[in-house]
Amino acid sequence: MSTQNIDQAGKPSPGEGRVGEGPGVQAGQAPGAKALRDWPLWEVFVRSKQGLEHKHCGSLHASDSQHALQMARDVYTRRQEGVSIWVVPSHLIAASDPSDKDQLFEPASDKVYRHPTFYDIPDEVGHM
Repeated sequence: MSTQNIDQAGKPSPGEGRVGEGPGVQAGQAPGAKALRDWPLWEVFVRSKQGLEHKHCGSLHASDSQHALQMARDVYTRRQEGVSIWVVPSHLIAASDPSDKDQLFEPASDKVYRHPTFYDIPDEVGHM
């Protein structure tokens, strides 16, 4: 049973309507669409049970980091395949331009000591 205040005209009081009604919500909009549009975008990274690194799974809108973690858990780890989740505000991610790859990565090719073949890896290190 709903417990909302009804005014004399028989309409719910302001702020007492159904979800998706009220100021700022346009007719035909999905419930919560305004809130989702106003929440910041978060990038989600999940580390699987077999993996050693976090992999980008997707993006979602959430009000804060804790909310983003909860939503990421619900959306991206439904089958308990993850052991760790990272959420990062999208606006904080800095990325290089693919057209700059030569100036970024070419200088490393003449430094053989940076290549993995330069080092002997012990047998105890199984994940490299």
